Amino acid sequence: MRTTLTPSCRYRLDIQGFEHLTDETLAPVAAWLRLAFVLCALLAGIGTALASPTILLMLFPIAALAALFPVHPFDLIYNHAIRFATGTGPLPRRGAPNRFACGLGAVWLLATAWAFHAGLVVTGYILGGLMTGMALLVSSTDICIPSLVYRLLFGFPRPRGTR
Repeated sequence: MRTTLTPSCRYRLDIQGFEHLTDETLAPVAAWLRLAFVLCALLAGIGTALASPTILLMLFPIAALAALFPVHPFDLIYNHAIRFATGTGPLPRRGAPNRFACGLGAVWLLATAWAFHAGLVVTGYILGGLMTGMALLVSSTDICIPSLVYRLLFGFPRPRGTR
């Protein structure tokens, strides 16, 4: 269990909307914040590889709920099971940049599912590949491109130490 975060990791999490949390709160669970993105990448990747609108549409309500509520549905797996095995606290609520990212993901899933359904297989593979790639990026590095878009539109948090 980590007790500190590197400044770059901390800033990437701040961009996702966790800027109001202390390092002491965030560090022990920071890696577990990636679980939702790992599962989304896995399911989007499977749906894309199989050119399956059904699998992609099954992921849509999960992404839509993650956009509407501050707790991602996949966070419930950690909050109600994994955390008891790890001895860590619950995951923090997700901020607006993270929910914005999930909203974009929900729309992207619909577009990808539609492309496969309409027989636009190349378009579906491109859209699905980009979606899976973005989910893999945030799940491996905490760099969330849609959160960056949100921050471009609504402002970036100040780096720590400049407050």
